[in-house]
Amino acid sequence: MNQVAKNMTETKQDTIVEVDGIAMRYEGGVQALKGVDLKIPSGELTSFLGPSGCGKTTLLKIIAGLLTPTEGEVRIRGKKVTGPGPDRAFVFQDFALMPWATVQRNVEFGLELRGMPKDQRGEKAVKYIAEVGLAGFEKSYPHELSGGMRQRVGLARALAVDADILMMDEPFASVDEQTRRKFQEDMLDLLSKEKKTVIFVTHSIEEAVYVSDQVVLLSPRPGQVQRIIRTEIDRSKSPDEIRRDKNYLDYVDDIWAVLRTYL
Repeated sequence: MNQVAKNMTETKQDTIVEVDGIAMRYEGGVQALKGVDLKIPSGELTSFLGPSGCGKTTLLKIIAGLLTPTEGEVRIRGKKVTGPGPDRAFVFQDFALMPWATVQRNVEFGLELRGMPKDQRGEKAVKYIAEVGLAGFEKSYPHELSGGMRQRVGLARALAVDADILMMDEPFASVDEQTRRKFQEDMLDLLSKEKKTVIFVTHSIEEAVYVSDQVVLLSPRPGQVQRIIRTEIDRSKSPDEIRRDKNYLDYVDDIWAVLRTYL
């Protein structure tokens, strides 16, 4: 039995997000999602993976409360999602930084919206800037940073608001492969300390397997859940050892075998 077949079992972890019968039809008649049912475990990283246009980002935005589905509902700890909330923070693919503001000002922004006093939000922003490896760049502006550094600012801003759920829409798509790998490693180190629930959209099979506890495979549009794979990666190994590990390589091959049938 291959790894995909062996790992379609549900996690025993507590569920924080429930997706119940979600469908999404845009104006003009395009149906992005149909009948999506899903449970997302607390304290784990779940990735959405599937062919281009299958509704990964749409589903992420519905969970974030940025889009309203045409059918179904999302519940967080049993409470229906009706819009954005302080329990969720979003890291955008295009960084979404304010170009006129310094790194520290960008990281403070969400805290300012929540009414945190200036001295407290400054202290917290500096802490998370250091956590993502940008100590010394507090007074820099986005145009002075590389793409990878700008994405670290976006991550620091999301972490600073201390939301329970961190939502990431292809956060490494705009950086080179070397930076992408380093960012994956650093993110996992950081999240192991922060103990957040993460929902992660990616086009990369290798990335999904490397970073995820759970990989959700979506079908071509209209997106439906086709497989849920529980990865069993030994995180005590070094990043290079993981990427050479037979278990890791088997997951990548098995997922590709499923996705290639959609092409």
